[in-house]
Amino acid sequence: MTIISRNYVLAAASLAILTLAILFGMDRPPICECGNVKLWHGAVQSAENSQHLSDWYTFSHIIHGFLFYGLGYWLFRKRPETARFGLALCLAVFIEGFWEILENSPIIINRYREATFAFGYAGDSIINSMADIGWMTLGFFAAWRMPVKWTVTIAVIFELVALYAIRDNLTLNVLMLTFPVEAIKVWQGAI
Repeated sequence: MTIISRNYVLAAASLAILTLAILFGMDRPPICECGNVKLWHGAVQSAENSQHLSDWYTFSHIIHGFLFYGLGYWLFRKRPETARFGLALCLAVFIEGFWEILENSPIIINRYREATFAFGYAGDSIINSMADIGWMTLGFFAAWRMPVKWTVTIAVIFELVALYAIRDNLTLNVLMLTFPVEAIKVWQGAI
């Protein structure tokens, strides 16, 4: 069993805190403007989407953790196991934090509004962004502990469940942000 060095834990926590500070500096709302903090909010087409601790997109953030674990394992494969794991965790928190900042920038918020069915999307609350980093970290640790076949199976199940429930998932999200397909946008909007 790998024991992670305190230095790597502190570095990963510092990256998360830096993300938190930047989101505050960007004037993101700390919590949902509704005044509540919910464990789960399942209505995608609502002003409360991406405002609480978890939602349908939580599955995507767990999959981020799976992917970032794999990336870090590959990038740092020549390092001793403890260093490999710690460096991979720091890289994962950095990438997820960077995404949370980018995702809440005007350019990406507007891109979501234009290219996807997320009409009226206003970005994430800070608590949602920080929870997303936490969910990614959970996925990272799960990928570390599970065999690859289970990690892949769970990722596919998460993608299929989200696709069925909300006509969206990580795969479609990436596709629609990078190469929007009008037919998919229309299909997604029909929920």
